Amino acid sequence: MQKRILISGCSGGGKSTLLAALKSAGHRVVAEPGRRIVRAAQAARDDTTLPWVDLAAFARCAIDMAKSDLDSVASAPGLVFFDRGLIDAAVALEHATAIPIETVLGQIKHYTDPVFLAPPWPELFCNDAERQHDFAQAKAEYERLHNALDRLGHKSVLLPKTTVENRLTFVLDKVGQQTD
Repeated sequence: MQKRILISGCSGGGKSTLLAALKSAGHRVVAEPGRRIVRAAQAARDDTTLPWVDLAAFARCAIDMAKSDLDSVASAPGLVFFDRGLIDAAVALEHATAIPIETVLGQIKHYTDPVFLAPPWPELFCNDAERQHDFAQAKAEYERLHNALDRLGHKSVLLPKTTVENRLTFVLDKVGQQTD
C-alpha cells in the first residue's frame, strides 16, 4: 500500500533538511517543485516563472510539475515523501488569482493524512537565490497553507522545533514506520 506523505509549511522551516534525512534513511523523496522551477528559470535566464516576478505563472508551473510528480510515483509502493506539492501550488495560485484551491484540486485527496507542517522558525529562516521573500511573507504563506489544509479536510501535524534526527523519528513514528 502506498502512502503519499506531504511535508509543507513555512519557508525556511527545515522541510528540505528533513526530506534529505528521509532520503538518507532510504525513503523515496520528491523534491520541491518551486525550487526546481526557480533553478530552471535562473539557468535559462528566463524570469517569467519566478515567483517574485509573476506568482500566478509560477504557481501554474508548480501545479503542472506537482501533478507530474504524483503521476511519476503512482505505482511506487510504500512511503513517498513530498517536499511541498500540489496543495502548496494551489494555495499560491489562489493567493495570486483568487482561484479557489478546491477548483484546482477537485475532490481527490492527493496525499495521505497526516500532512506535516513546518512552523515558522525565525532562527532557521534565511534568504537565498531561490527564496527571496522575507520572514513576514513566509509566515503569511504558512497561515494560508494551514487554513487550506483545514478547508480540504486534511489532518495536519506540526513538526516539532527540534533536531533533524528528532524530526525524522517523529515523522516516521506518525506514519507508522520504525526507526533504527
